[in-house]
Amino acid sequence: MAVVCFLCLFASCKPKPETTDQIALQNEVKVETLEEIIPFRWEAANVYFLLTDRFNNGNPENDTNFERTNETGPLRGFMGGDIQGITQKIEEGYFTDLGINAIWFTPVVEQVHGDTDEGTGNTYAYHGYWAKDWTSLDPNFGTRKDLENMVRKAHEKGIRILMDVVLNHTGPVTDKDPVWPTEWVITEPKCTFESYETTTACTLVENLPDIRTNSDTAVELPDNLLAKWKEEGRLSMELDELQLFFDRTGYPRAPRFYIIKWLSDYVNELGIDGFRVDTVKHADEKAWAELYKEASYAFENWKKKHQDRVLDDTPFYMVGEVYNYGISGGREFDFGDKKVDYFANGFNSLINFELKTDANKSYEEIFKKYSSLIHTKLKGAGVMNYLTSHDDGSPFDKEREKPFFSANVLLLTPGTSQVYYGDETSRDLSIEGTVGDATLRSFMNWEQLDSPDTREVLTHWQKLGKFRSRHPAIGAGKHKRLAKKPYVFSRTYTDGDYKDKVVVGLDLPKGKKLLWVKGFFGDGTQLYDTYSETLVEVKKGSVTLDNPYSVALLELAQ
Repeated sequence: MAVVCFLCLFASCKPKPETTDQIALQNEVKVETLEEIIPFRWEAANVYFLLTDRFNNGNPENDTNFERTNETGPLRGFMGGDIQGITQKIEEGYFTDLGINAIWFTPVVEQVHGDTDEGTGNTYAYHGYWAKDWTSLDPNFGTRKDLENMVRKAHEKGIRILMDVVLNHTGPVTDKDPVWPTEWVITEPKCTFESYETTTACTLVENLPDIRTNSDTAVELPDNLLAKWKEEGRLSMELDELQLFFDRTGYPRAPRFYIIKWLSDYVNELGIDGFRVDTVKHADEKAWAELYKEASYAFENWKKKHQDRVLDDTPFYMVGEVYNYGISGGREFDFGDKKVDYFANGFNSLINFELKTDANKSYEEIFKKYSSLIHTKLKGAGVMNYLTSHDDGSPFDKEREKPFFSANVLLLTPGTSQVYYGDETSRDLSIEGTVGDATLRSFMNWEQLDSPDTREVLTHWQKLGKFRSRHPAIGAGKHKRLAKKPYVFSRTYTDGDYKDKVVVGLDLPKGKKLLWVKGFFGDGTQLYDTYSETLVEVKKGSVTLDNPYSVALLELAQ
């Protein structure tokens, strides 16, 4: 993405040239890449979350593998989305146009080969959370070369990559996938979530074997895995690499350390920028600190080997899914009998389950609350806000009746924003015949982009997203209301010599409107409204706009 530094050169606001010199001056536009002039901050990032299998089918030839041909319940089988499909949209500029600067995709490691029915309809591991072999990619999603290419293409666009990882459990037992050895997993009791122990020392749901992440006892590799590697011709390589890892770290060969090694390999080899970690509260928290330590080591090692491809000095990032964690809780999650600070155990950020409820409040109530908490109780820690997700059966605006309001809330609330694929296109979340969370996971509605209504919604998300990506002040800055009606607020962010300040107006009347900016921008200041592409000047403490839009996004014009 590029930023035009002379904003008055936009067609809607530049004066008509009268001389050859004036024409030449207008054409002398200085363009700089976004990352050269705007510091990246995870706490202000705009993250796009997608199900790899449900986003875009870049290679139809890999749609069926391991004889996964049994009939499934609605939306519970593989549908063809893959890594190549994500890369295609990166290259097309889809994410850049949305102001996305990080992509989180569901796990792509090799999944269980068989299918299972746990009361929700026959299901294959299309979602990626049922690992069979952490050391290889599932061919339904693509190859390691595909993943390497995706990371490279994303980085070329200034987009970070968040890889979704699972350390807590294996995939379920099927007729093609035997249970892992008992020294690796437990299969009972099932979690009851009444205390710390009944949340961590148990199996999450029936037939989802839980890795013994609290054990320090050395174990042997499963015979099935060894036989698989031997058949694939990589047994010696995998064993040699494990020997080097355990020699370097001194860790015991306990189950979690094998998986930590396998996951950090993707960082070491491909330059993955961060992990989104699944089912965090169901494993001993020390495992996450160890995962972060090894992934950070791998990231720095990758940077040393690929100095020409390093985006900046941003360290490795880890965001966790602590189910039902809310920003109001501050740093700690309360199990009832024990409180855990996951920010002190490897996590830079946690997913915030609270915004979908807060979204029913006024803009000012939401923004003031989040700005206050982020700069006090959570100072130095981050939250990732969402309104829609892959496993939250009670999202905000499930019927997609408020797509413009949803964009305003999600993209303008302090913290990291997580756009769920199709939020920006009002993808249907109520699919007839589905059971459970499958209704949230339909294929991306690309065919609807030709609809005028969908284009209008998408354009709104794009304008807000690009404004957010250019201004760390939106996500990481301090919030202040400037006027109650029409509603106008400011955000300010300072980091060393870098300072960013913006003004936003919401719920504005159509036609002519006056926005109060006194005390924030002085009289005579030239501002640019990126929503309407209009250059304005502050006069008597305010700016005047005349357009049909209810939103104004004001930034300095120089």
